[in-house]
Amino acid sequence: MSYASTAASAVRLFCCLITFACLIGRLWSDPDALQRESLFPLPFGREEGQGEGRGLSRTNLLVYRDNKDSIHPVKSVRDWSKRRAEIVRGMEAVMGLLPGKDKRCPLDLKVEEEVDCGDYVRRLLTYASEPGARVPAYLLIPKSVLDGKHKAPAILCLHQTHSLGQKVVVGLGSSPNDEYGVELARRGYVCLAPPYPLLAGYNPDLKALGYQSGTMKAIWNNIRGLDLLESLPFVKRGGFGAIGHSLGGHNAIFTAVFDQRIKVVVSSCGFDSFVDYYGGDPEVWKPERGWCQTRYMPGLARYAGRLNEIPFDFQELIGALAPRQVFVNAPLGDTNFKWRSVDDIVKSASPVFRLYGVPQNLRVEHPDCGHLFPRGMRDMAYELFDKTLK
Repeated sequence: MSYASTAASAVRLFCCLITFACLIGRLWSDPDALQRESLFPLPFGREEGQGEGRGLSRTNLLVYRDNKDSIHPVKSVRDWSKRRAEIVRGMEAVMGLLPGKDKRCPLDLKVEEEVDCGDYVRRLLTYASEPGARVPAYLLIPKSVLDGKHKAPAILCLHQTHSLGQKVVVGLGSSPNDEYGVELARRGYVCLAPPYPLLAGYNPDLKALGYQSGTMKAIWNNIRGLDLLESLPFVKRGGFGAIGHSLGGHNAIFTAVFDQRIKVVVSSCGFDSFVDYYGGDPEVWKPERGWCQTRYMPGLARYAGRLNEIPFDFQELIGALAPRQVFVNAPLGDTNFKWRSVDDIVKSASPVFRLYGVPQNLRVEHPDCGHLFPRGMRDMAYELFDKTLK
């Protein structure tokens, strides 16, 4: 080796040592620097801005990661199942794990009140969602099925954020646009309207019950509500619907990702991308604000300032609903969840529905109104239920 090449090698080594020393000094003074900045190159398959640790693109759903952390294109439904499993793991990383068989206790259904509402009956009941916890809910039953000769399809009717909770869904809240439970019961559906945790007087002790989020408690209550509907002699089995506005809109999506018995999902004003939520305003990502409230997902607060690292987003959740029927109401004037973000989400999720050969099963509508579920949109949703469930 010549003197010149030896000298050049020594210079390169010296530069590397200086760079390494600077990096160590940076991390010593600022331990979180690696989490905030891309100090190292991004691995193959990871997009710039995604954040260290997320791994897969939130917008390109047709890629998956194998058990050796290699990225591959999704070419089949079997490939997609691997990506979908990672989406569910991302949800559970924030929401907490979905409860298992140990919480699936006998329902112990109790009817507290029954009211004759003309062409249907409204029952106030409670059921055991897990050991030591009961859920109050309204059950609307068309009178046509009470004779035991006929069965009706059933729908999970989930309420928005409202001081009266599930009462608005069953006509007890002076909120006509929220009365989809009443309208569906009159259309011949059995409807269950459970409450959402930490709203309208329903206050389960999440910590004592072992939950990391109100969202997961709501999901489990809803799943147990489907168990209840399956147990009723007048309910048609083989598939349910889920419908909700605002809070109920994303509650329906979350539940359907975990429970394949839901064959039709209707979400009104229920979501936009986390990175678009209120324009990314950091104030809404503080503890007990927006999505980070205890009754939703307090774990999301740790992603403040790095929303691209949240391990799931609605592009992936809508994709995870395929090949089922999905109807989205995204008004042009909604200032909570922006319709353009919804369109981007649907665009990203659509390839999954095409993979299954059912691109028509994902539909979004944009009525010219604010954060509302207007009659025209509800009628479209009901027609979809009729087509799929009856």
